[in-house]
Formats: sequence, C-alpha cells, structure tokens
Amino acid sequence: METLERIQPNRQVMAFILMVFLSRARAEPMRYSVVEETESGSFVAHLTKDLGLGIGELAARSARVVSDDDKQRLQLDRQTGDLLLREKLDREELCGPVEPCVLHFQVFLETPVQFFEGELSIQDVNDHSPVFPTREMLLKIPENSQPGTLFPLKLAQDLDVGSNGLQKYTLSPNSHFHVLTQNHSEGKKYADLVQDKALDREEQSEFSLTLTALDGGSPPKSGTMIVQILIIDVNDNAPEFVHTPYEVQVLENSPLGSPVLSVSARDIDAGNFGSVSYSLFQASDEIKQTFSINEVTGEIRLTKKLDFEQIKSYHVEIEAIDGGGLSGKGSVVIDVVDVNDNAPELTITSLTNSVPENAPETVVSVFRIRDRDSGDNGKMICSIPDDLPFLLKPTFKNFYTLVTESPLDRESQAEYNITITATDLGTPRLKTQHN
Repeated sequence: METLERIQPNRQVMAFILMVFLSRARAEPMRYSVVEETESGSFVAHLTKDLGLGIGELAARSARVVSDDDKQRLQLDRQTGDLLLREKLDREELCGPVEPCVLHFQVFLETPVQFFEGELSIQDVNDHSPVFPTREMLLKIPENSQPGTLFPLKLAQDLDVGSNGLQKYTLSPNSHFHVLTQNHSEGKKYADLVQDKALDREEQSEFSLTLTALDGGSPPKSGTMIVQILIIDVNDNAPEFVHTPYEVQVLENSPLGSPVLSVSARDIDAGNFGSVSYSLFQASDEIKQTFSINEVTGEIRLTKKLDFEQIKSYHVEIEAIDGGGLSGKGSVVIDVVDVNDNAPELTITSLTNSVPENAPETVVSVFRIRDRDSGDNGKMICSIPDDLPFLLKPTFKNFYTLVTESPLDRESQAEYNITITATDLGTPRLKTQHN
C-alpha cells in the first residue's frame, strides 16, 4: 500500500455523503433491449434521465459501466449521459440456445460510491437457416414394416431462437411416407418418417425423398437433406437398450481416456441380424470432441477435459444398429461434478492513495471478488489483518469497501501496508491476496 498523505477535505460532509450513497442501490435493475447485429456506437438508453441525475453529474461523479463478464460491450458517454453499444452484438455467439439472452451490467458512480444494476436483452433476428448435419442419410426399412411405424430422421439445427428458430419439417410428395414434426422435452423439433402403406421390396426396392426443415421467419429460411430409403428383407427385431436413459456423474478433473460408463443393447434376432454396433447419434461437435464410444463394447470414454464452469451437463444420444440395419435409440445424461479448481479473483475498481489524519471513516478502496466455481467451492470470505485500523465492508453484491476504522495519526504511523485476502470455502481452500 502506498504512503497515505495528508489532505484537507470537509470530513463531516464527505462522511455523510459516503454513508448515504453506500446505503443506496437501485432495487430493480434498469432493463433495456436491443436487436442483435445493431451497429456499434448505436444508442441504447439515456442514463442521466433514467437514473434521475442532473446534467453533467455522470462526468462529475466519474461514472462507468462494469459488465459481469469483464467484457466491455457497452460504453458510457459521460457528457451526454448516453449508453451506447461498443461493438456489434451477435445473440448466438453471446447466448447460444439460451433464451432470453440478457447481458447484466452495473453503473458505478465513484464519488461518492453508488451502484445501479442493468440488464440488456438481445433480441434475435432471423439470420440463420436450418442446417442438417449431412446432405444425405440412408434409412433401411424391412419390407414387413407395418403402416403407422415411425422412423427417426436426422434433425436440423437452427442457431436462431423463438419464432425465428426451426418450426417444422416437410417431405417431398409420395404415396408411402409422410413426415411428422414433434416437440422434444428440451424444446427441439424432431422429424419422424411415418409409413403410410405396406411395402413390397419386389415392387419398389428404394425411395429417394427430400426432407425440408423450415424456420418461422418472414419469409422463412430452409435447409434440405436427401433421405435414401432401402427396403430390405425381414429382420423383425431392432436393438433395445437395457437401460435408458443412463445417468452418470463425472468429476470435472477426470483424466483423458477415463471410462464414463458402458451402454448395452440387445437384439433377439440370430446371426448377423442380432449383432449390435454402437455409435453416438446426432452428436454435436462439442459432444463428439468430448466423448467417444467403442462400437463393439459400448464403452464411453472421455476424450476432452471437462470444465464444470463451462458445461455442467451433457445429454448424449446413442444408437445401436444391428446387422440388418435396424436401430434402437438411447440416451445418456452425464452430469459434471464441480471440483475446487478456481481461486477467487480480486479486482480493485477504486483506490485512494492518501487519507487525512484525524479524519472520520474514510473510503480507501473499492474492490470486487469473484469465484468461478459453484456451491461451497464458489463461496468466499474476505479479510485483512486484525491489527490494522481499517475495516472491510460489503457494499453491493461482491463489492467491498476498505475504510478507516478510526481517525489516523500520522505522527504515530505515516503509512500502512494492507493485504486483502479472498478465500473460498472449497476443499482444498484456495485464496488470492492483493497488497
């Protein structure tokens, strides 16, 4: 800590103002909305008016905008009081499939200290078309399959959300099949091929149909995939998984190559029709990079380091295919278990290098602590040495102020070195110190 020098403010007035503003924080956040892809520099809100402040007060009080993720996507014009976009925002990049997409920020007024919380909702525009994982899929259907049977088709993905996201599937006209669009519990749209009439391999041994995925934009965007259907001789039992869904927990610090679990499907057919091979079904790039499955044994292993702070759970679809082309579907829910692998972070947002002697309670520093872990691993305590005439006071969320506990006497001691320690409650406990 640098030398505390003598200054001469009106101590009673400063202490009163500081006490008032530290005790005030807007209960309800300010809520704003902007459409994604809006150009940088665009107007978001007039903060002077919304905060009930006077003209020029934002500049006089050294106001600034602080984002939760430390990425400054917003900027504040202190002279005009306008909140502006610092960069063009991509909703899909910021939030992925999460809806609503909200950026949280705080407006911090330094002198005297005061905080206001804000939320910026990023509205989706229809800037993505549905995309299938492949241009073509092969579907093998036994000729004794009965009308009304459903066959899962590969699903398309649309990075847009809400009405701009994937809404339905259509199939090129034919006399044997139609497509049924169904809602999954996770909100995804699944396509099932529905058989409408009996099949005769000798009459027609294959079909080539076009599957189209449509979103809800105006006009709608679309993507297509060719569905090749081969009619095969009778194999009248598809593989069935012994358990589904499987559920397992894996520590986030598990080494690469660690076994996660083994899945098992059985097929009561004999010979080649009864042999089963395993694969990941409709896996995203993230899942394919993180897990592998042994096609013979069904053992799933870890191929990429896990990070609980990034992804807490994986929903993995698996497929068992027998020698005749019939398949059974199952799912595995893999929950990542947090370990204490992140030390607390301490960021100084305001610092005073000198304090007048004999002054009443005075703010020396304002800082924020954060721990990216969760549960007890993410809970923190903050402390300074007991033998110093200073106190730590929580002010807003994880913000703290370092203040003098009593008037200081320069003749007794002219400077202090203060170590601030942030410690989490995980096992083992991790800590960060700042001098």
